[in-house]
Amino acid sequence: MPQAHAQADDHAHAVTGPATRTAPDRRRLVGIALMCGAVASFASLDACGKTLAGLGVDPLVSTFMRYAVNVALITLVLNPVRHPEVVRSRRLTLQILRSLLLFGTTALNFLALRYLQLAETVSIQFAAPLAVALLAGPLLGERSSRDRLAAIAVGFLGVLVIVRPGLGTVHPAVLFSLGNMVCYAFYVILTRKLAAHDSTRTTLFFSGLSGLAVMLPVLPWIWSSPATWQVWGLLVGIGLIGTFGHWLLILAHARAPASVLAPFIYTQLVWSVTLGFLVFGDVPSGWTLAGAMIVIGSGLYLLAQEAGRRARPEAG
Repeated sequence: MPQAHAQADDHAHAVTGPATRTAPDRRRLVGIALMCGAVASFASLDACGKTLAGLGVDPLVSTFMRYAVNVALITLVLNPVRHPEVVRSRRLTLQILRSLLLFGTTALNFLALRYLQLAETVSIQFAAPLAVALLAGPLLGERSSRDRLAAIAVGFLGVLVIVRPGLGTVHPAVLFSLGNMVCYAFYVILTRKLAAHDSTRTTLFFSGLSGLAVMLPVLPWIWSSPATWQVWGLLVGIGLIGTFGHWLLILAHARAPASVLAPFIYTQLVWSVTLGFLVFGDVPSGWTLAGAMIVIGSGLYLLAQEAGRRARPEAG
């Protein structure tokens, strides 16, 4: 917590007593719990995608269902007929591009999950905040110190530990996972740029539309009717779980600052390792876990630096 905020909280505690002192803390705890629920949902989404791939379902079909269910639910909730302002974007090109990047993130992740363990894919995805920190300079005008650049370099070294290029054990599917990480980094950058122009409701409405539009012409060439109710349930479940996870994410950020919530994103690794073992019998290698720890450590260092940078002007 920044020094100025801490001093304000201490003063409020002295004046009003412990009852009101705990109210913000409770909101933060609820936010943290919601964030943990969101990342657990995303790990479950990955597990569903990998299960469907094992049942012979084309990953692009899973991607289509992910967005078809999501767009249907978002349309029902936001109701653009009654609230037409939701569909009006001041930066329509950026909204479409952001939506396409989100589609690319999902499709590449499902393609990677056909061959890789859950722990491998999520560990590589954890490098996305490092890529965002690196891209924020040229794209958002945010300067990076030498310490930040060093942390980013160490984090990408962790990715190399995970994929181990040149050691003869690299599966080509890691390229899908790396592509997923890059797409997600640019997706985050565009989300930050759009925050100054469009409302959260508008951005949420556009999130799946471009991906759905891309998939519809392709669908007749890849679609095959699911053979069992289990497959249908998993396909619908992908859309429901993904939407539920993002809903929890929004609720979490409404209750706690992003700087408080961000470290708990890394609990997804615990869920991924657990689900990978229970559902698929996968045990992550020592290389994967070591690389993940390096990436997570670098990400946490960047978060701590960012929190300190924001605290200094407030303290002054």
